Amino acid sequence: MADLKHAALQIARETLAAIDIPSTMRRKLARSGSCIQVNGGELDLAAFQRICVIAIGKASAAMARGMSETLSPDLRAEGIVVGPSLIANAPPGFRAMAAGHPLPDEGSFAAGRAILELLATTGERDLVFFLLSGGGSALVEQPLDPGATLADVQELNRSLVTCGASIDEINAVRKHLSAVKGGRLASAASAARKVTFGVTDVPEGQESALASGPTLPDPTTVSEACGVIRRYDLLSKLPAPFRLRFENPKTIPETPKAGNPAFARAEFQILLGMHDLFHPAHRAAEAAEFITMCDNTTDNWPLSRAADFLLEQLGALQRANPGRAVAVIADGEVSSPVTGSGVGGRNAAFVLDCVPKIAGRQIAVLSVGTDGIDGASPAAGAVADGETLARALAQGLDPADYFRRSDSCTFFQSLGDAIVTGPTGNNLRDLRILLAV
Repeated sequence: MADLKHAALQIARETLAAIDIPSTMRRKLARSGSCIQVNGGELDLAAFQRICVIAIGKASAAMARGMSETLSPDLRAEGIVVGPSLIANAPPGFRAMAAGHPLPDEGSFAAGRAILELLATTGERDLVFFLLSGGGSALVEQPLDPGATLADVQELNRSLVTCGASIDEINAVRKHLSAVKGGRLASAASAARKVTFGVTDVPEGQESALASGPTLPDPTTVSEACGVIRRYDLLSKLPAPFRLRFENPKTIPETPKAGNPAFARAEFQILLGMHDLFHPAHRAAEAAEFITMCDNTTDNWPLSRAADFLLEQLGALQRANPGRAVAVIADGEVSSPVTGSGVGGRNAAFVLDCVPKIAGRQIAVLSVGTDGIDGASPAAGAVADGETLARALAQGLDPADYFRRSDSCTFFQSLGDAIVTGPTGNNLRDLRILLAV
């Protein structure tokens, strides 16, 4: 059992180490002279009067550094880099700003204002690079309604993330109340040439969810946002400025859609995404002699249903390969409503849900956030095996009680099985590793 836990931890470590943002940017942009590669085409940087960079998210520092290294030594950019902590080594010409996550704070509002002010100075001879990664929804904010306060926005976010809504549903609401989300940063620099690079923690095909899609046409509508409010009975829980909007939806401006002139000179490219996470994980698992399959079926599924499905996949793979060690690698996020005041997040909660399901079996389950953060906990996630339940009960720990109180991190800390990495400076999908022998 201990060997399985150790193997899961080693696969996770090797996967996280393989995801390096600056080297990925240099490789994929493939600069030659004054030209870089964007979506398979060539972009001549010398054709622009000014190059601006807006870097937002948990990976903003690494992305800004990668862009600066790609441009140097003869091309320079100016810009703003916003992260969850103050960036001490921001590239020359960049204004570093720290902001709140998972809830926006004064820094988030200040960053929103600063970015909008910079974009207002851009014109058709300017090139703006937007470097987006997960966490951007909270890190940069500015409400459309001038009467909405920071406290109002924070209460809105708390209501949304604790109601059980999916990230798509949450974003449908946030985009329609924000001056920086849902394509509105593209509108703020409407005349400029715009290129967005994403390190994405959202599913392929849903790129407008990354940092709430500030530079992409928004596929959601006011009607859909209203539907979320009704579906989760949120109207009475909303702060007054937002409640009044949803009581009279005609007062909510629609977000910019495909065909809007703001997107005429705009491109989007994923730098790191699902496959960039799966490939090193698959290689690491097979190097450890596990027959391995990758599966992203469970993205956005309810937590317990996802656990059942992935364990079924693991069992099927084991039956198809008798006598062999097997691994299922999964990514994506699971839905994990907060039902108590404990310390935890969806990754540790996923593993906790698996504890009684794998009890006594030669199975290990690991789940981590690739950003090194799991909800509001100090851990990235957790690992468990078939002996975890017996160890917990011997210490008087009831998994069901900890799950009910949303206290999964505390449960695994008590057993020494919480995984603490600290912020990784990256943010792809959550990574789940299930092993069996």
